[in-house]
Amino acid sequence: MTTKPRIAIILGENTSAGGTRYDMTKGYFNAVARAGGLPFGIPYVADLVATVADEFDGFVSVGGRINFPQSWYVDGDASQFPVSDRLAVDQALMEAFLERDKPVLGICNGMQMLACLHGCRMVSDIRATRPDIIPHDGDDLQHEARIVSGTALAAILGTGRIDVNTFHREAVVDISDRAVASAHAPDGVIEAIEIPSRRFAVGLQWHPEAMSADHRGHRVFDAFVEAARS
Repeated sequence: MTTKPRIAIILGENTSAGGTRYDMTKGYFNAVARAGGLPFGIPYVADLVATVADEFDGFVSVGGRINFPQSWYVDGDASQFPVSDRLAVDQALMEAFLERDKPVLGICNGMQMLACLHGCRMVSDIRATRPDIIPHDGDDLQHEARIVSGTALAAILGTGRIDVNTFHREAVVDISDRAVASAHAPDGVIEAIEIPSRRFAVGLQWHPEAMSADHRGHRVFDAFVEAARS
């Protein structure tokens, strides 16, 4: 019998209401399970980090709105989101899985963390950077993402264009030589990154877990769980 890979998923929280509860969509858990993994929610307990990194096969850093270090932003910018005790545990987990070269998938907030841990920089309000930036933060918004050919994401999705949802105010704007921007919105905003030095380290600015089960974007979960299996 083939053992399903165990996937650690950092829990979200109600940052807009004081950060007093873990609070997140079931979509992440459903997407991992649909792809053949066993998803587990991980609370913000620092003593769990080493055990989780040793015993689990992959890590998902989910969306959220939390205060990142000022050094992750371009000069003169800073987070406008609430301070959260999620940050320390989320970052420690991501770093531990990367050090072990176990698969990491970052979504929205998680993509930004993955990027900045590899020398990239971000802004707190992408629409304030240029007048031609399209709306990116809305429940009913979608736009096209153009996939960069030759990237791991292009191989996973098997297409050069995909329609995605968009729920973010912050965005990665400066890419270091340790990361690759693998998708862009029509206005040039970075929609996905990957870390070539790792076996599987992919970040998506959009939320594939919130798309229909037959959406092509779920192939990222398939590839992630398959990487965690090996």
